[in-house]
Amino acid sequence: MQQSHRLQLNKEEMKKYGYQIIDTIVEHFENEHEKKPVTHATRKEMDALLDQEVPKNPSDFQDVLGFVVDNVLPNSNIFTHPKSYSFVPGPSNYVSVMADTLATGFNIFSGGWAASPAAAELEIVTMNWLLKLFKFPAKKGGGIFTSGGSMANLTALVTARRQRCGDDFSKAIIYMSDQAHSSNIKAIRVLGFKKEQVRIIPTDLEFKMSINKLKNAISRDRLQGFQPFCIIASAGTTNTGTVDPLHEIAMICKEEKLWYHIDGAYGGAAILSDKGSKLLKGIEKADSLTIDPHKWLYQPYEMGCLLVRNHKWLSAAFSEKPEYLRDIEGNTSEINFYDHGIQLTRRFRALKFYMSLKTFGLDAFKKAVSYNIDLADQVEAHLRKSPKWEVVSAATLAVINFRYNPIQTNLSEKELDTLNQEISKGVLQSREALLVTTVLQNQIVLRMCLINPRTTLDDVKETLTLCEKIGDGLLEKK
Repeated sequence: MQQSHRLQLNKEEMKKYGYQIIDTIVEHFENEHEKKPVTHATRKEMDALLDQEVPKNPSDFQDVLGFVVDNVLPNSNIFTHPKSYSFVPGPSNYVSVMADTLATGFNIFSGGWAASPAAAELEIVTMNWLLKLFKFPAKKGGGIFTSGGSMANLTALVTARRQRCGDDFSKAIIYMSDQAHSSNIKAIRVLGFKKEQVRIIPTDLEFKMSINKLKNAISRDRLQGFQPFCIIASAGTTNTGTVDPLHEIAMICKEEKLWYHIDGAYGGAAILSDKGSKLLKGIEKADSLTIDPHKWLYQPYEMGCLLVRNHKWLSAAFSEKPEYLRDIEGNTSEINFYDHGIQLTRRFRALKFYMSLKTFGLDAFKKAVSYNIDLADQVEAHLRKSPKWEVVSAATLAVINFRYNPIQTNLSEKELDTLNQEISKGVLQSREALLVTTVLQNQIVLRMCLINPRTTLDDVKETLTLCEKIGDGLLEKK
């Protein structure tokens, strides 16, 4: 290895290294369905395997790569696996992976126009695609790519606070449902709001925000001298895929002059399907909208997105003019995205979204999203035909919740909770699938999120058969 003090490999070494890495990634995409999606390791085991002193001297680059391939990659869950059902999987796609490689390889800075006009332009172009998709104002609308939905929600709430509250938000009140994503609570806390300034609105039997209780809460707060300023609605909750009554909430926001933020980090992409677009009616009325391309738009981590009805709102909230940047401001059409969000240093996230959409076409993404929704419906139908399963929350935007509850048994709720928790543990211990529980209506249930376009009905049936085998075995021991 030559010129190590300059942190360089020679041309042949770089090519050899690069080909080995690409071969490793291709093998992963081609054969991941044959691998175990779940890994188990304790901190003690990982320390024994990976902990070491900082290396003073160089090592052979192939030895380092081999160590990582043998010890690091196998000790990570495979969220792109067809039997990865838990949390929100990240299906990803190979074209976007390669696009990320290009963006990282050229180390493109995507903060300001002067640093990379092409990177800024592609972010504008792809943002305009999304604005059109969600029917946001074409000329005034804007947005920014973020690391994920959490940062997009934080960016939205900073913008909302600036527009509705100014510098004094001591009496400001925010409303969200009991099914809203935890990242919203975290963002509120980071921004300095007190716990007493958040109203958690109960949901109905379908896990949707109760409109009547929302109206009552707003009226009560106004009567007590508070300042209602923002409603956060969910367009696809993580737990159940449920969509809040978006149109009705929009009417409340208009009447009460409140900021309307929709967290569509999970379900927003469902607008690409006919079924999804019907459920998401009213999403276009949001002042700000979070979506997560690294979820249901099949991008690798990290890629979230915030859309707003007026791009000037972002610059009003985030623009700063330090002296060392004064010579590169450009004109008003040449957007500096560091003025539209929290990050100054930004990676070139738009490239992977651009290249994958250009390569596969939007119709392919539409078919993939529609397939996911239909697959969840098929799983629900399969569960309802079985005497062993109870559907707790019907398939909605590719999420379904169910529990093992054979009709011939007469178990208590506590026993059913324990049984389903043990089934999840058994599946994880087998490493055959990533399937964990959640809690709905005070019941422990199994939850599947089926947004991987490479997951088949047979994959799910095999997993359910494994669950039944574990459940039957547990019942026999009673």
